[in-house]
Amino acid sequence: MPGLLLTALIASAAALLAQQPWLTGLGLGSLTLAIMLGIIIGNSVYSPLASHCDAGVGFAKQKLLRLGIILFGFRITLQQITDVGASGIVIDMLTLTSTFFITCLLGMRLLKLDRETVWLIGAGSSICGAAAVLATEPVVKAAPSKVAVAVATVVLFGTLAIFIYPLLWPLVHLRFPTIGLTQFGIFTGSTLHEVAQVVAAGHAMGPDAENSAVIAKMLRVMMLAPFLLCLGSVLRRQQRGTATQRPVTFPWFALLFVGVALFNSLHLLPASAVATINTLANLLLAMAMAALGLTTRFGALREAGFKPLLLGALVFVWLILGGGCINLLVQHFMG
Repeated sequence: MPGLLLTALIASAAALLAQQPWLTGLGLGSLTLAIMLGIIIGNSVYSPLASHCDAGVGFAKQKLLRLGIILFGFRITLQQITDVGASGIVIDMLTLTSTFFITCLLGMRLLKLDRETVWLIGAGSSICGAAAVLATEPVVKAAPSKVAVAVATVVLFGTLAIFIYPLLWPLVHLRFPTIGLTQFGIFTGSTLHEVAQVVAAGHAMGPDAENSAVIAKMLRVMMLAPFLLCLGSVLRRQQRGTATQRPVTFPWFALLFVGVALFNSLHLLPASAVATINTLANLLLAMAMAALGLTTRFGALREAGFKPLLLGALVFVWLILGGGCINLLVQHFMG
């Protein structure tokens, strides 16, 4: 109970901070702020409390995370797919798969990083930022320090993108006059890391860009479940026949996530109930983020070195240039 209360307190503080206009403008949502607060507390005053709080903190980091991801499905309906059409789905699929494979290629072949860190950075960059990193962690069984490094990487470059994308829009429109705000919004939603960052960048460009960006982003979020299922399958195949096989957790919560999204598409619950569930999901995910921050030590982050940040930078460049090319080609042939 002490650990759960501590993570709930940090999550509540993060939620209050996320409502501050100057933080909202930076795209720092409650999840990002929760892990930042958790890291600060974990590296300052947490040590004397650890013996009392570790059990609850571990429960929040594992069990509450899965429940939060399942409830996250109430943000999505299948009806949203029709708003951006087949081209938006194709753009998201191509961006997701190409980004993840390029991250693996650069991270493991070029930079010689460990597989877990690369996969976590790839998931966060190609799907939905910190939430995707947290959802991937139970599948790959990564150490807390590696999860924190991946979260820090996607948060850093996603935050930079909030300022870069609105500056790119007039340049892109000047070079490609047929590209409107709706199309650029789809580009924003298909390439930017966090949902909060997509909202912030789209809002800076106008309502048309914001609406299409959010829809494209939520379609990427829907792809989290099949991504986790595929990743778990790859891990099982790689371990088959080895002398020491590590059990791979089947992400049942990912299937439940899809089930919740399908149920939400039927609109059987009143809007007030869905809003309450979304608030609860935010709280659970923020508590999981706080728990992750509490168990992260700066020493472990320093040991990670410069390479994860370099990988994040290279992937960020790919998302802008490669993601832009994917958007142009798909919208040309399918638009």
